[in-house]
Amino acid sequence: MLRKVTKTPLDFEIKSDKITFKGYLEYHSGKLILLQAKLSGTLEKPCDFCAQDFELSLNEDIELFICDGLYEDNESIELDVIESFDGFADIDELLHSEIELIRSDYHRCDSCKDKDEFEF
Repeated sequence: MLRKVTKTPLDFEIKSDKITFKGYLEYHSGKLILLQAKLSGTLEKPCDFCAQDFELSLNEDIELFICDGLYEDNESIELDVIESFDGFADIDELLHSEIELIRSDYHRCDSCKDKDEFEF
């Protein structure tokens, strides 16, 4: 699939529960494919302060590169690159990876946002 991506953007949209991952893939240079997308919706997760479940609103811009094979940085440019060794980009896997990154961040529910860390 990656070898078929050209300078003409290839649109995609997938959904998982209450989350939409929508964007495009576009040939950038060499073996690099640009992925630009928006992650939107809501994610249920426990508050990291009170442990009560709450819905976290998502509105994230995602920009990364997918390399068809091993990425070799010849220009010392810092890029967010995912290597693909089978010629395919698993957009569903990328969505779930981004969700897990968000889950691993520290988030407080609305009730706890203004509380001091040592209040109970």
